[in-house]
Amino acid sequence: MIIGLLICTIGLMPLVLALSMKNIYKESKLSTGLCIYMFLIAIWQADVGILYFADLLSKDAALVLFKLFRVGPTFSVPIVFYIACIIIKNEPRLLKENNWVWKVLIKIFDKKIFCFLIVWSGIVYFLNWTPLGIENLSTSRTTFLHIDHYFPIYGSLSWIYFLHMLGFVLLMLIVFLTTRKMINSNMRNFLRAFCIYSIFLIVSGFLNFFPEMGVISSSIGVIIFSTLIVHEFIKMNTYMKSNYYQLMERQKKLDYTGNLAGSLIHEVKNTNQIIKGFSNLLDKNEMMSEKGKSALEMIQKSSEHLEGLANNYTEYLKYSSVSIKKENIEMIINQSIDFLSQILNEHSVKIQFINNYQPLDAYVNKTNFEQVFINLIKNSIEAMPEDRRDKKIQITTEIIEESIVIHLKDTGKGIPSGNWESIFDPFISYNERGMGLGLPFVKKTLIEHLGNIYVVESSSEGTHFQIEMPKNGILNIT
Repeated sequence: MIIGLLICTIGLMPLVLALSMKNIYKESKLSTGLCIYMFLIAIWQADVGILYFADLLSKDAALVLFKLFRVGPTFSVPIVFYIACIIIKNEPRLLKENNWVWKVLIKIFDKKIFCFLIVWSGIVYFLNWTPLGIENLSTSRTTFLHIDHYFPIYGSLSWIYFLHMLGFVLLMLIVFLTTRKMINSNMRNFLRAFCIYSIFLIVSGFLNFFPEMGVISSSIGVIIFSTLIVHEFIKMNTYMKSNYYQLMERQKKLDYTGNLAGSLIHEVKNTNQIIKGFSNLLDKNEMMSEKGKSALEMIQKSSEHLEGLANNYTEYLKYSSVSIKKENIEMIINQSIDFLSQILNEHSVKIQFINNYQPLDAYVNKTNFEQVFINLIKNSIEAMPEDRRDKKIQITTEIIEESIVIHLKDTGKGIPSGNWESIFDPFISYNERGMGLGLPFVKKTLIEHLGNIYVVESSSEGTHFQIEMPKNGILNIT
């Protein structure tokens, strides 16, 4: 009985961890899946613990409880499948994979297969209630414990349950593979460890099929699993807190930037008025060539863009908000490219914009979004080594559910992986001529529009930025 209580107590470890995780990630479907999974592990340990109540429970009572608590390991399979579905659904980079293996996985991981697995798990669970799954319990004693305990006598179809649990191992391996595409490094590392430790847990559980092990091998596995998972969970939370403090520091810098911007906007407006005045005078000159008129038109457009940007900053500093309306994203990107056409020519950089969606509309502030792409394209141009033969920038778009995803790839010198986050901090620039305000503006603008920007990959051959933004002004956050 003492051994049984100890095993049941061990089962509370993953349950406590699950509740702690759910408390931190209250709105996350992934944390819900992980919480249910670890709750099922706790039930599994109760299932093993029942077998050590031979001095308290009759064989018939223990058999009923053993079959009842078999729900824990049996239904862990569809829950792990559910976790894999969430990961794939919320990672756009997985959804756009061209590899046929990933395409097959995406087809497999859907609601229909999930429902099938629930029904199948129900059949396997029901089978355990029949003599074909578990016939009875026998009394056994291990040589190293010298304690009497019950041990299940498995039926002729018990191999189905064994095969069912092998499916769990396969699903964990798939989840492990999908995590390498995750953008969030903290969650990626946690899930990788989670998969490895879970496979170890199931392997230790398979040893329960041998009477010589005394059906406690899974309990040892749970102790190791829970200890290591708690360690990974604490480590993940430590990183999260560290990131939070970094965000706080970033916000302080942004506040300082706002104060600085307020004092500069007035001077920018005055200077822009002078540019507009002289450009209007030049516009009346009938002797100007066509090339000169084209250049003057670009100066006037740039002046209007600068005025709109200054007005947006003024409005934002006064009311902490900017006005948005439905705009055509394709036109905004093309306009940004036009603004930088001269710089692109000077640096011999080719730019390609591919959009297969008509219309590509979203609720944005036009001027600010033009500046987003101006900053990104300008950064890409400056990142091109002088001796690079193929100087190219490619912008492509795609729509995933209710989100617009924009990819910007260049052939620049790349960004070290350790700087993928810090490049969005104000006043941190890895360009000698930069002030470190371009990418922070991009990040801030996208967050204000309920979107975000990430570095997907970067090497000495170039960098891939990914922009995600809601098509209808609201993101489906899970």
